Amino acid sequence: MLRNDTFRNIALTSELHDYLLTQGRMTPDPLLAELAERTRTLTPDQAHMVVAPEEAALLTFLVRLLGARNVVEVGTFTGSSSLCLARGLAADGSLITCDISAEWTDLAHEFWIRDGVADRIELRLGPAVDTLRALPAEPHLDLAFIDADKPGYIDYWEELVPRMRPDALILVDNTLFSGQVIDEFPGEKPAAVHAFNEHAREDERVELVMLAVADGLTMARRLP
Repeated sequence: MLRNDTFRNIALTSELHDYLLTQGRMTPDPLLAELAERTRTLTPDQAHMVVAPEEAALLTFLVRLLGARNVVEVGTFTGSSSLCLARGLAADGSLITCDISAEWTDLAHEFWIRDGVADRIELRLGPAVDTLRALPAEPHLDLAFIDADKPGYIDYWEELVPRMRPDALILVDNTLFSGQVIDEFPGEKPAAVHAFNEHAREDERVELVMLAVADGLTMARRLP
């Protein structure tokens, strides 16, 4: 494999990360900061699942860049990523977001209302693969964001790819999984992510890049 270590990603200290967020105008606004804090109070063991600030800003940026109107999210949690996706939607756009937890998504709904985006978001509770299978089968989605249970990633991918318009974008979170995807003996979740990464890499329906953003972000464009 060709590699030039000169171009390896720089290690982010906390000070450099703060600089990155400030210079990129990605510092969380008070509402997102409050949502992150409420999430830590509600479920401290799961609070790491809140989308990173730079990734949150990127979600809004990409939705706006695409002019996306039909967006699907797999994995709502407490709603920070769905809030950011909805912020970027065109005036007539809508977001379907999938989760199985009424408790977590109750908090999400509170913040969607406070941010003024609740009318753009439809929450569907239940197994996400069932929700995706119930969507129209023809290509109609402009953007999808997968950030849910890792063993389900391949199933979500297979339901979404045929439903994406040409040039539509699929974003997949945690595809580096704290570096554990290259462990010799990974646990269940990193092993599932590794399997997904291989599956997506070999999928000729898309072109993709993997970025060292937050915990790893794969971006895939649906080919015509």
